[in-house]
Amino acid sequence: MASSASGPPVTAARRKQVIKVLFISLLLDLISFTFILPLFPSLLEFYRRTEAASPSSTSLLTRVLEGLNAYKNSFAKPINDRYDIVLLGGALGSLFSLCQAIASPVIGTLSDKYGRRTALLYSMMGNILSVALWVVASDFRTFLAHRVIGGLSEGNVQLALAIATDISDESQRGSTMALVGVCFSIAFTFGPALGAWLSTITTVAANPFATAAGFSLFLIVTETIYLYFYLPETLPAGKKANGSVDKKNDETKAEKKLAKTNPHWLLNLTHFSFILFFSGMEFSLPFMTYDLFQYSSRQSGQLLGFIGLVASIFQGGVTRRMHPLRVVQTGVIACAVAFLLLGRLESERMLYAAASMLAVTSATVVTGLNSLSSFEASAGERGEKLGNHRSFGQVGRALGPLIFCTLYWWAGRETAYAIGGAGMMAVAGLVFGGLKVPPGTEMKRKSAK
Repeated sequence: MASSASGPPVTAARRKQVIKVLFISLLLDLISFTFILPLFPSLLEFYRRTEAASPSSTSLLTRVLEGLNAYKNSFAKPINDRYDIVLLGGALGSLFSLCQAIASPVIGTLSDKYGRRTALLYSMMGNILSVALWVVASDFRTFLAHRVIGGLSEGNVQLALAIATDISDESQRGSTMALVGVCFSIAFTFGPALGAWLSTITTVAANPFATAAGFSLFLIVTETIYLYFYLPETLPAGKKANGSVDKKNDETKAEKKLAKTNPHWLLNLTHFSFILFFSGMEFSLPFMTYDLFQYSSRQSGQLLGFIGLVASIFQGGVTRRMHPLRVVQTGVIACAVAFLLLGRLESERMLYAAASMLAVTSATVVTGLNSLSSFEASAGERGEKLGNHRSFGQVGRALGPLIFCTLYWWAGRETAYAIGGAGMMAVAGLVFGGLKVPPGTEMKRKSAK
């Protein structure tokens, strides 16, 4: 079946070089990205105080908060005012995800046409502009522009996946894709803590978060320079999407080899459905841990750090050794168990048991789905197909928190998690009933060194 039958797409030395560059650049990128996550509550509280002191009572932030309060007050069970900022942070997260959903297919298609390296470097220019806006964001409007530009230009992860696919045959694909997941786990374990510490250092009075933003900018600029000098083009010569006869011939051959075991529409639907339920559950954790155990921000951070650490260990030791389909199957079952535990939660021991299941989920499902999607795309269309796949996930990430938050306060915790668990079992039905092992990939994996 596979193109790897004629040998790996690149030499072992070239593959090792590209993997090294990918790993270092992704770590820089994702650590920079995670700086802001623990700062959202204090960032948004700062802008609320700043604009409240302003003579204008119709600022953008004021209008946004009025809309969120109308949403919050529509529930029979009132949402505590302490969650105003959390809800605003969730709204900004949804906006960021929607921007990514719009941009991902475009970035992927451009990488097929002009090459991965070119598309990635242009994406980095947008990231630099975005973080530079955060450095000078002394008002909410500028900060909002930073989030929008960041969402529209963030193509690093999807292009890293396309590059990983370019340099890997079927026997190497799962372990190479798992590398991206390892970078995520490491960054989410250490990045938020570093960002929180940097936020305690005030260098600019008008923007107390300028130190964290400045260091984030330093990491992004460093990453861009590193990529410019060390990342080679990985899209094979003659494979660019230029409408040529060669491309059509390549795609015809690829169709015969790949046989579309798992159609892209099914993979995209699975990705969307999984992220829809999973992201809603993620977003609910701060509400639930405060309601049940009165967790502080520090305790919530410890819980997230535990999830990141377990995910890192699982990703490095288990995920990369399994076939991508088995990886996805493991993850959706773990997620269904997590929903069951969270709906019946009575102790912190049960909470950390559920967190362990969430860690397994984080280390598996998206990585496995990305690998399966890459199997179904020829070299000249990988950027587009992986971009579309990521776009479906980002739409789910934009909608999930809103829907689950509504369920949580309208119907209660037990009902919300029961519905979420039922939804995850439906996703499991798609995975176990619809997705298949592409012929030849399992056999080649067993013989892989």
